[in-house]
Amino acid sequence: MARNKEFDVDAVLQKAVRLFWSQGYEKTSMKDLVETMGVHKRSMYDTFGDKHALFMQALERYHETVFASVKTRVQDAASPKQAIRAIFEMVISARDIRPEGCLTVNTACELSLLDPEAAAKVSDYFAETEELLCELITQGQAAGGISAKHDPVQLSQYLFNALTGLRVLVKTTKDRQKLESIIDMTLAILD
Repeated sequence: MARNKEFDVDAVLQKAVRLFWSQGYEKTSMKDLVETMGVHKRSMYDTFGDKHALFMQALERYHETVFASVKTRVQDAASPKQAIRAIFEMVISARDIRPEGCLTVNTACELSLLDPEAAAKVSDYFAETEELLCELITQGQAAGGISAKHDPVQLSQYLFNALTGLRVLVKTTKDRQKLESIIDMTLAILD
């Protein structure tokens, strides 16, 4: 007869997300995971697999959570242009309540050249964000709220690059005014 789990799988996975997010993959040991997650090593292996499998699940959970929040902000925005601004502002407001930076961007920097599976996931997540930006730009151009002088695909690539840079920059500066100024300058291209 199979034994019931003695822990909440979602809760311990969220603990792993935060640990990988704050320390990175390489710096996070199995000992760190066991202690932080509050589960026995055997239970962790039985539930999540090895460290890499756990990391991939944590990365997926992180993306699901963040992208759900992004979609909510987009839906709540009064216009596509304001939705794009909300995505950028989310990056600088999130640093007050989470580990600094972005787990996806951190993974891109740490593992993309070494880990094809992590690189593929990061690439998919980046493409999803870029596609969302492109949809918003296209909607905004059709409605007249965003200038039509730029190709939506190229503009979404430009904005995504700036968004990624902002996700890195929040790790190095506490100057919110500087970050907001960068957002203003970046999004001026939409006018």
